[in-house]
Amino acid sequence: MLTLTRETGSVRDETREPFDRHLSDLFDRTLEELLRREMSRLSFLGADDREVLRRHLADFVARGGRRLRPAFVYWGHRASGGSPDDLGAVLAAGCSIELLHACALILDDVMDESPLRRGRTTAHLALAERHRELGWTGSSRRFGESAAILLGVLAFSWADAALLADRRRLADALEVFTQLRVELVAGQYLDLTCAARGGGGRREALLISTYKSGKYTVERPLHLGHAIAGGEPGLRRVLSAYALPLGEAFQLRDDVLGVFGDPARTGKPAGADLLQGKRTYLLTLARERADGPGAGLLDALPGTGEARPDRLAAAREVIVATGALEAVERRIRGLTESAGEALSGADIPADARAALLGLARRLGQPGPAPQPCPAPQPVPDSLLGAAGHAAGGAG
Repeated sequence: MLTLTRETGSVRDETREPFDRHLSDLFDRTLEELLRREMSRLSFLGADDREVLRRHLADFVARGGRRLRPAFVYWGHRASGGSPDDLGAVLAAGCSIELLHACALILDDVMDESPLRRGRTTAHLALAERHRELGWTGSSRRFGESAAILLGVLAFSWADAALLADRRRLADALEVFTQLRVELVAGQYLDLTCAARGGGGRREALLISTYKSGKYTVERPLHLGHAIAGGEPGLRRVLSAYALPLGEAFQLRDDVLGVFGDPARTGKPAGADLLQGKRTYLLTLARERADGPGAGLLDALPGTGEARPDRLAAAREVIVATGALEAVERRIRGLTESAGEALSGADIPADARAALLGLARRLGQPGPAPQPCPAPQPVPDSLLGAAGHAAGGAG
C-alpha cells in the first residue's frame, strides 16, 4: 500500500512497488475532474457532438494508459525535496502530460494509419465510419482524419488548461513543458521523414527514439517535478543522468514490443513497426546484420499493408537469427543499470531513490519470449474502406 503523508510529504511504500495503484488513483481523480470541467466548456455543441468528443477523447484519456509520466513528475518533485503543499501543482502537471500524450497518440495513429489503439478502433477510423453511416457528403476518410486531428489539438489545449489549474512556480514549469512539447513534435517529425526517406543508421534511430519518446517519457516529467519543487540545478543534472539512459531503454523495449508484442497486451496490431518500415534501433540493427534474403524480407514488408502471420513470423525469425534482439536486450539491461548508478551518492530522499530505482527495474523488465506472430484483431472492412488499409500504430 502506498501512503501519502501530507505532514512530511513522504510516501510509505509497504509493498516495495513505487508505481502503485494509489498514486495512479490520485492522478485519475484529478484528471477526471479536469475533463469534466473542460467538457463543460463545450456546452455550445449539440448533444451528439459532445458525445463524440467524450467517447473519443475524454474517455480515451480517462480510461487508458499506465500514468507512467505523471509518476515521474511526482517522484521528480519528491527527489528535489519538494513541499507537500505543492501536491496540487504536481497533480496538475502530471495531468497536463497525460493530455499531451493523448494528443501525440491520436495524431500518431493518423500519420501511421493505425487501426488499433489500446485494443480499440482508432479515433480517425471510428469517426470515418460515423461519417459513412450518417451518409454525410465528402470523403469519409478525409473527415475521420480531420476530426481526429482536431481531437488531438483539443487535447493539446486541455494540457495547457491542466497546467494552469495550479500556478505554483508556473513560469519554471511552463518552460520545461514547452521544451517537452518542442522535442516531442520534432522527434515525431524525424520519425516521419526518416521512414519516408529510407536508409539511416543506428545513430539516427537512437536520435529519433530519444526525442520522440525517451525525453518526454522520463527526463522532462522529472524536470517538471523538479521545477515545481524549486530544486537545485545540480540535482536536475542528476535526474538527467538517470533519465536519459532509462528513456532510451524504455523506447528500445517499445521497439521490441512493436515487433514481438502480443496485441492482446499492447492494444496495437502485431508487427506494426515491420509493416510501417519504422527505422527503430532494433530493425536497423537487424537489417545491418541480415544476409541478402533476410534483409530483402525485412525491406519487402513496409507499404504492403499486409499483416499475414506467416510473413511476420518469418521476419521475426530473421531478427532473432541475426542476434539483433539479443543485442537490444543487452543494451536495455546496460542502460537500466546506468540509470540506477546515476543515483548513487545523490542527495535525494530515500523513498524517492527507492521509487526511481523501482521504476527503472520495471521499465527494464524483459517481455515474454518471442512467439509465433499472432493474427491481428480484425477490423471491419467498412472501416478500412473508409480510411485506407492501415498498417499499425506506434507510440
